[in-house]
Amino acid sequence: MNPTHPSHGSCTLVGAGPGDPELLTLKAVKAIARATVLLVDDLVNDAVLEHASPQARIVHVGKRGGCKSTPQAFIDKLMITAMQEGEHVVRLKGGDPFIFGRGGEEVEHLRAAGIDVQVVNGITSGLAGMSSLGAPLTHREHAHGVVFVTGHAKPGDAGTDWVQLAHTAHQAKLTLVIYMGVSSLDHICQGLLQGLPGNTPVAVVQHASLPNQRQALTTLGELVNTVQSEALQSPSIIVVGDVVQGARAWQHQSTVERQRVA
Repeated sequence: MNPTHPSHGSCTLVGAGPGDPELLTLKAVKAIARATVLLVDDLVNDAVLEHASPQARIVHVGKRGGCKSTPQAFIDKLMITAMQEGEHVVRLKGGDPFIFGRGGEEVEHLRAAGIDVQVVNGITSGLAGMSSLGAPLTHREHAHGVVFVTGHAKPGDAGTDWVQLAHTAHQAKLTLVIYMGVSSLDHICQGLLQGLPGNTPVAVVQHASLPNQRQALTTLGELVNTVQSEALQSPSIIVVGDVVQGARAWQHQSTVERQRVA
């Protein structure tokens, strides 16, 4: 395909953030307002679309883990066709397009078709979830770095080596932020427990930043039981590491325990 002439339209991948529409960046709001066509992922809060022009065409292209999704090839074709028709296309994705949002794949496909793509970052749920608990992802005393990792392997792919990752996290003092891990939690925990202590703090946050957010603080050894007893489901992020001790609820719980001992 010949390169698309710039006057034929534009294409922007926009991160809609974790859910709370107030966490949108100013650049994202401006891009949404300029769009004539918006292709919207399933996890994007409807309130975000209030920034769209009343004349804009909104197409919902659901992409939710574990559910039937719009084929990626179909979404790519929609973007290319709309832009070649002179539309200003915004591909609106939950969280950040480049953190488990398949934004990299979409950019590669569009560039191969001769289309210049702009990207507007969004706050990822792994960061928003921990911030909502009052805890950081890194801390000079507890974590020298952070690893974002998916618990959902591509079909035919062996996926993450959880045993090796656990050993590395333990030795290097790294926080693990696991996306799409609820459905594979047994397997993930079995691997992590071979390299991390069972008393390693863990936070699970479902629907991060939204009014219906739910969370649980536990340990790696009790993680599976906690998720089951609290009925936590996708979409959830799982944070593993000593930084979880910084959560307000964890500190309150520790204070209560100390008082009981006293």
